[in-house]
Amino acid sequence: MPSGAELAPARFDEPDVFALTVAQQEEMRGLYEGEADIGPTRDAWMFEREHGGTFLAARIDGRPVGCGGIARFDDTRGELKRMYVEPGSRGHGLGRRILDALEQEARELGYVAVVLETGDKQPEALGLYVSSGYERIPCYEPYASRELSLCFEKQLG
Repeated sequence: MPSGAELAPARFDEPDVFALTVAQQEEMRGLYEGEADIGPTRDAWMFEREHGGTFLAARIDGRPVGCGGIARFDDTRGELKRMYVEPGSRGHGLGRRILDALEQEARELGYVAVVLETGDKQPEALGLYVSSGYERIPCYEPYASRELSLCFEKQLG
């Protein structure tokens, strides 16, 4: 993890944290020729504990450099959303640290598994998820008919 980075709960709609999620979506539009997340609009309430969610931000000197959240998928599973590490902070294990922390949060929220959707043009993300124990599953809606989508699930122990 980059030196001095701290990982802590954050509000999805904090302006500087939300800016990271906008950057994530812009990066996806660049990779996928204008297409970003086609799922439901993400709102701050979805990442609040009372709604079965959480959102974390990694900060260096108070500035967010990475983020990710868990939102309720169904009664037993959370869905990983908006995982992102800014390009200048990649390659130091920050994504894995965020993922590990989100999985722990999912356990605390009572989930037995985590699902996620990612794209086929993101080899680093795919490598992170597979090496962390995620297994391919058939894509769920609204991603089921989207050729570029790959869906995964991990049972939480």
